[in-house]
Amino acid sequence: MAGVTTGDLPDLGIDDKNEKDNIAVLERGGVEKEKEISPMHRSTSRPQLDLSGAAIQGNFEEKDPTILLPNQSDDISHLALDIGGSLIKLVYFSRHEGRQVEDKRKRKVKERFGVSNGNRRSYPILGGRLHFVKFETTKVNECLDFISSKQLHCGGLDTPRWSSEAPQNENTIIKATGGGAYKFADLFKERLGVSIEKEDEMNCLVAGANFLLKAIRHEAFTHIEGHKEFVQIDQNDLFPYLLVNIGSGVSMIKVDGDGKFQRVSGTNVGGGTYWGLGRLLTKCKSFDDLLELSQRGDNRTIDMLVGDIYGGMDYSKIGLSASTIASSFGKAISENKELEDYRPEDISLSLLRMISYNIGQISYLNALRYGLKRIFFGGFFIRGHAYTMDTISFAVNFWSKGEAEAMFLRHEGFLGALGAFMSYEKHGLDDLMVHQLVERFPMGAPYLGGNIHGPPLGDLNEKISWMEKFVQKGTEIIAPVPMAPPGTTGLGGFEVPSSKGVLRSDASKLNVGVLHLVPSLEVFPILADPKIYEPNTVDLSDLSELEYWLTVLSEHLPDLVDKAVASEGGTEDAKRRGDAFARAFSAHLARLMEEPAAYGKLGLADLLELREECLREFHFFDAYRTIKQRENEASLAVLPDLLMELDGMNEEMRLLTLIEGVLAANIFDWGSRACVDLYHKGTIIEIYRMSRNKMQRPWRVDDFDEFKERMLGSGETKPRPHKRALLFVDNSGADIVLGMLPLARELLRRGTEVVLVANSLPALNDVTAMELPDIVAEAAKQGSLLL
Repeated sequence: MAGVTTGDLPDLGIDDKNEKDNIAVLERGGVEKEKEISPMHRSTSRPQLDLSGAAIQGNFEEKDPTILLPNQSDDISHLALDIGGSLIKLVYFSRHEGRQVEDKRKRKVKERFGVSNGNRRSYPILGGRLHFVKFETTKVNECLDFISSKQLHCGGLDTPRWSSEAPQNENTIIKATGGGAYKFADLFKERLGVSIEKEDEMNCLVAGANFLLKAIRHEAFTHIEGHKEFVQIDQNDLFPYLLVNIGSGVSMIKVDGDGKFQRVSGTNVGGGTYWGLGRLLTKCKSFDDLLELSQRGDNRTIDMLVGDIYGGMDYSKIGLSASTIASSFGKAISENKELEDYRPEDISLSLLRMISYNIGQISYLNALRYGLKRIFFGGFFIRGHAYTMDTISFAVNFWSKGEAEAMFLRHEGFLGALGAFMSYEKHGLDDLMVHQLVERFPMGAPYLGGNIHGPPLGDLNEKISWMEKFVQKGTEIIAPVPMAPPGTTGLGGFEVPSSKGVLRSDASKLNVGVLHLVPSLEVFPILADPKIYEPNTVDLSDLSELEYWLTVLSEHLPDLVDKAVASEGGTEDAKRRGDAFARAFSAHLARLMEEPAAYGKLGLADLLELREECLREFHFFDAYRTIKQRENEASLAVLPDLLMELDGMNEEMRLLTLIEGVLAANIFDWGSRACVDLYHKGTIIEIYRMSRNKMQRPWRVDDFDEFKERMLGSGETKPRPHKRALLFVDNSGADIVLGMLPLARELLRRGTEVVLVANSLPALNDVTAMELPDIVAEAAKQGSLLL
């Protein structure tokens, strides 16, 4: 007799290569047809730096995202730089510790049942993340102070082997690219005692871009007239493309594959031109200040437009509208004004558009020359700035007559630094798949509270204090500036404020979340087409749909906070954490209401995960814990009577009733207002039976007839049992106990191995893989699962 095992969602490995007779039963609206399962590819290589499953992580104080490497189990600390003429871009790796969740679950199964999960893989959660930091090149000593304060050249403050008394390794090497790798090599040796190993700049740019486009889901996006649209790139259709890297100058690279590229063009008019002229003309002290000025500018006061030449009319014969710029800074020729008579804001915008238009036009002409339809723009000139992206997009669209499109990258400024980082270990990228990456957004993502170097506030009390000290005045928020941790130069915390932050009302900056590597994620082998599979059933790009769900979540928030606080015993500490969670999650909802595309492409599942991640940040790991325990007990109490009822039915009626029961039990979801109302109208078994009786066929997804024939056969022919059934379970209480366990029992009776598959982490009243062994054991203790 086959047994029942339990697993979390990632644990879907099929062990037997010849196993072609499995079923998967999902609780979401019906029974899926069985499909042949092909063996999953397993990588046998394990590079020194394990990049499998790299994912974006954007910390709330950082404008730029970090990338998590949770499958990194070796004790490694790498640091790489791209030292350009204007900016230093730094990428470094830090370890993070996690619980051995898989091992803990296996031990629990073994303790309860005396069995294990066989030969399936065990995934250590130990891993790390990639951080992205920038400095002005003229302030190279700040960069060196930062590296020194975090001991990045010695392995990092988070490396167990590192000690302040440990001798400096004279052979320590840091990878770097860009002209500054040569210019500042002696300074790095003098200040840090490390040697700079130079990496080719073009190699690094291409390697960084290829990594991002292959590994990061929705890394690329278009930006037209203020509208962002995220694009998923098919890896099989990625090459060739034109990579336009806009740094101090501009390089244009035709990329034909990994390590296959050619620099085909470039221009000396780039980010350095904008910054240099802008500084001379506006007296701005930083690149970001110059961009900020442009957002308030009106270039019509300086630029000569087609309408200025043709009396406000279009020049329609050649397709030029009256608003088209005929000559950048053209009005300064004819007007009797001095520099101080023009607003710095207008100068900045005019300069920005002049340079952006030219880069867009030259890029398209090169794409046309080589027959390329796809152009990716990167480099720190862009900065997620709306006007910059719109201007480049307009130029490409105008000159190509709509046949080519400009695309941008979330990690636009760090291509070279990321490529240099990858050069520490030149293999391992081939196994990276988009499906292994999960993007999440931390609690402070909606705020700007000053620029930060490195990881943000890590201590829970610091996070709570940070949230408590926000004072909202309209859309303006006053943010504190955390003190630097002991033993650092101060660069480990916020830079000198601006301590005033705002809920971003402008659309000029992308808010990139935390890119979690989930090392255990694999494409489920019976998906018909993994490339087009979309787990979200509700698309929030529909603004009315988004508004509806934001309203639902907002209205549900007070009740959720009460349950979260109760799950932690209702202590004063729990109340304080609950209030901080409410503030943080409300800010997320306000941010999305203000700008729906702020967090990239979101579906309902992403929005719900955002809420759960926010709860976990304030250490509410299972807000519905007490409710789940109560419902499990109530459901287990009536399970024997339900099984007795099922056993009294004939085979065909029992099978139909079991599937109706699976569908009926799935309504017990605390995310549903209708479900919550039902709880006040009867007992669990009464609600279950009432719902089961209403499950009239045909269902929305209805393959029951095929399922029945496969299970029961027709006529005298009796089919052989399935070898294995994966039952994907959802909610605690009636859902798992009254819906899925009776179905599991029926399959076990027929000689099928049953695997109960649940989430690793809870969401509302979801059952988790850690809870399943206890539930099954309690059912068995009562004799409810006797076969």
